[in-house]
Amino acid sequence: MEETGLNITVRRLIGIYTSPNILLEYPDGNKWQLVVLHFEAVVITGELTTSDESTDLGYFSLEDIIDLDMSGLDRRRVADGFSEKYEASICDNFPLDIS
Repeated sequence: MEETGLNITVRRLIGIYTSPNILLEYPDGNKWQLVVLHFEAVVITGELTTSDESTDLGYFSLEDIIDLDMSGLDRRRVADGFSEKYEASICDNFPLDIS
């Protein structure tokens, strides 16, 4: 709701993406382990709206996302979301090209 203007209900857990072997570092030297929980959701109410935490929002088909600029991890998450598997995957091996 805060970032999109939508009230949702979670339909399924798509995947968990993390690795203790990949530590990211803040400019002040603090290190952190990336942990991403990726869910499929269904819109209950609301209207898709940007906020101070988002710059652009939209709905995309699998064909639409091919040319979008996104990280390797995000491409993996999108592919997993479109796969329609109902067992959540735990992924600790993914391309990390986050800037």
